[in-house]
Amino acid sequence: MELPLFDTRQFDRDELARRVQRLAMRGVFIGTSSWKYPGWRGKLYDTSRYTAKGRYSETRFERHCLEEYAGVFKTVCVDAAYYRFPETRFIDTIAAQVPGDFQFTFKVSDEITAKRFANLPRHGVRAGQVNEHFLNAELFCTAFLGSLERLRDRTGVLIFEFARFHPDDFQRGRDFVEVLDGFLGKLPKGWRYGVEIRNPGFLQPEYFGALARHNVTHVFNSWAAMPPIQEQWALPESRTADFCAARLLLKPGRKYQEAVDAFSPYDRIHEPLPVVRETAAGMIREVATNGKTGKAFIYVNNRLEGNALETIKAILDAAEA
Repeated sequence: MELPLFDTRQFDRDELARRVQRLAMRGVFIGTSSWKYPGWRGKLYDTSRYTAKGRYSETRFERHCLEEYAGVFKTVCVDAAYYRFPETRFIDTIAAQVPGDFQFTFKVSDEITAKRFANLPRHGVRAGQVNEHFLNAELFCTAFLGSLERLRDRTGVLIFEFARFHPDDFQRGRDFVEVLDGFLGKLPKGWRYGVEIRNPGFLQPEYFGALARHNVTHVFNSWAAMPPIQEQWALPESRTADFCAARLLLKPGRKYQEAVDAFSPYDRIHEPLPVVRETAAGMIREVATNGKTGKAFIYVNNRLEGNALETIKAILDAAEA
């Protein structure tokens, strides 16, 4: 099969890089969730870089495309860290591919954030079982932060993503907040932490208050069962830290697999979401123009509209950035 070549007539990669880097200088870091998407060839990635003797190498692409990604963006969310503790070799490999001012945001392993392991094959015999290491601060510091110490100055946000809790996990939101508050109080200073939840009923003053006590940001997220991101952004007391973070993941009401099936291979926009774009643009304006908040870290997923690159361009257009 003939693969598409890099074509700036289809997507102005260089112009996007200039706009993204200007914002980074003003404290706004915008990027994508992960980066190894073949559907971005011809837009972000030059296929010829990963072709030898006329044959395209998927392995070479996955190993080295971060370097090309970092020629445009100044940050990325490393989703892979959610599935296993990051190893030193992995950290060294990705750090070597980016410039010194690049910011990595990491999703913290579900070894820390899962109250009960999901019924997935990757969990093996632990699938469906209670996680004895849930919110174990000591394990987080040794097994997660230990590998990242050399990357401290190049780390954007460490995101604790919590899957939707069921009543037998926590009967009330305040029960979760009490446990979370104790955990956050044990974490070492000098890192930016964010909390992303999937229970809309937990978005209460007690939750925001706990985050604010520890200078931890609520991660504003567009997700299947969560309130629209513009409603989260408008909630009183939702600005809980001297920085903010957002992840634009799914259209509310749409399931993850539905988006995968509809949008793969993520080579174009399928369904524009103007309200989500405008909310993200408002975040950019608040930080870059009004200076009300410190740094902002905004991450866009392909499964939001179909192609994260085009979504980011549309957000920057809306922000006039």
